[in-house]
Amino acid sequence: MTPTADLRSKLRLYIDEIIPNGGTDTDTRFTEVELDDILSEAADIYSAASEAWFRKAARAMSERGGLEENSAGDERHKFVSLEAYRDHCLQMSSVYARMAGSRSRVMAFEPPDVLGGESDGCY
Repeated sequence: MTPTADLRSKLRLYIDEIIPNGGTDTDTRFTEVELDDILSEAADIYSAASEAWFRKAARAMSERGGLEENSAGDERHKFVSLEAYRDHCLQMSSVYARMAGSRSRVMAFEPPDVLGGESDGCY
């Protein structure tokens, strides 16, 4: 697919990576360039979403450095387990892969023989 601003925006919705108000693409897991790479290699938006969710799963450990809990002074943050996050990402990747696979694709069309003879392919 040819990446466009509309496709990037739609893909961000599908992969739950919205740019925060006042933020930029670097405030998300995917830059515009990364999304363009995913979109340009995808057959459709659902295939692109599947790939992006797969990449999120692959990055789970490195994004948090293996941390499931973080504290600074009186402030404490507990994250969902890395396994649960990874499994969620992989499940979403599968959902979008099935959506991409469920779309009808006509690979070839052979016209019926209406003249009663064999066709030589010329009409």
